[in-house]
Amino acid sequence: MATIEEETGPVGPSTLRRLAAAWPRRATVRTDMDKVTGAEAYDPALLDYPLALMPFGEHPDFQGAPEDKRRLVNTLGWIAYNERVVAAEEFVVNPTFEKLGHAVYPGVDRFEVKEIVRQSHIDEVWHTYMHMLGMQRTREARGITAEPDCGHPVTNRLLYEARDAAGERWEADLLYLLWTTVGEVSVNAFLDLMARDTTVQPMHATIARLHARDESAHGPVMVEVMKDVFVHLDSRQRDFFVRSLPAGITAFCAEDFDWWLQVLEFAGVRKARDIVEDSRGGPHADLLVTDFSGILRMLRELGVEDRVEFDFAGAAAAGTSGRAA
Repeated sequence: MATIEEETGPVGPSTLRRLAAAWPRRATVRTDMDKVTGAEAYDPALLDYPLALMPFGEHPDFQGAPEDKRRLVNTLGWIAYNERVVAAEEFVVNPTFEKLGHAVYPGVDRFEVKEIVRQSHIDEVWHTYMHMLGMQRTREARGITAEPDCGHPVTNRLLYEARDAAGERWEADLLYLLWTTVGEVSVNAFLDLMARDTTVQPMHATIARLHARDESAHGPVMVEVMKDVFVHLDSRQRDFFVRSLPAGITAFCAEDFDWWLQVLEFAGVRKARDIVEDSRGGPHADLLVTDFSGILRMLRELGVEDRVEFDFAGAAAAGTSGRAA
C-alpha cells in the first residue's frame, strides 16, 4: 500500500488541506466500520498472534510446554498487542492531541492544522474502540475469563519515567509531543507486523490493516505539526527535544519483556523467567520494530538528522537478522 506521503509528495500546508478534504472518504470510521463491528467467523485452529512475533516462540522450553499453555500465551499475546496500542492512544496520543487543540504548543495556529488534528483525534478514539472489540471477541471465542494485570506497556512506562524526571512543565509537554510524533510516523511498521500475517485470525489482520491505513495520513500530519512547533522553540527547548529523541525511539520500538514474563507466569509455563532472559539480545536486538524510515524522514524535515544520537543503521541491521525483519 502506498503511503500518503508517496501519493501526495512532500508534506506541507497543501498536503494537509488535501488530507482534511479526503477524510470523509478515507477515514475507516467513515468507510469501514462494518468490517469491525459486523459478524466475523473465528477459526479456533488459527493462531491469535503471529508466532514469529513472540520473542521466545522457538525457545525449547516454551516449545516443550503443554499445547494448551502455549495457546493461552499466544492468545494473551494478541490481547497484549491490542492493550499496547490502546494504552498508547489513550494515555499518550490523545492527551497530546488535546494539548495541540488547546494551543499548549507554540506555532500550531493555522486552521488546516487545527482541522486535521481534530480529524486525527477522532480516528484515534475509533482505533481504541476497534482494538477493544478485537480483544473482546477473542476473549469470548477462547473462553478467556481471567488475564494478568500487566500494567502500562513499555512505551508508556518509559514516557512516565522521562516525564517524572523533567524539571519543568514545558519539558513534560515536549516529551508527550515527541513520543506521539515518533509513534505516529512509525506505527505503521508496528501494525504491519500483524496486518500482513496470514497465520492468524483474519479479523486480527483486518483490524491492524485498517488502523494502518488511517495512520498513513497521521504520519505526514504530525511531521507538519512538528515543523510548526519546532521553529517556534528556543535553543534550549530544541536541544532538549533532540536530546530526548533516542529515548522516544527506543520506547516506541522496544519489545516488552516484562509483559511477556507476566503472561508466561500467568499461563503456568515452567522456567518462564529463564525463557524470557534467554530471549533478550544485545543493545538493538530487543527492538520489536526496526523500520525507521518514517522517523528519518521527520528528522530530515526538521533538519536535525545529524544531531540525533541513535544508531539507526545498527538497529536496522539487528532487525534484519532477527525475527522482526
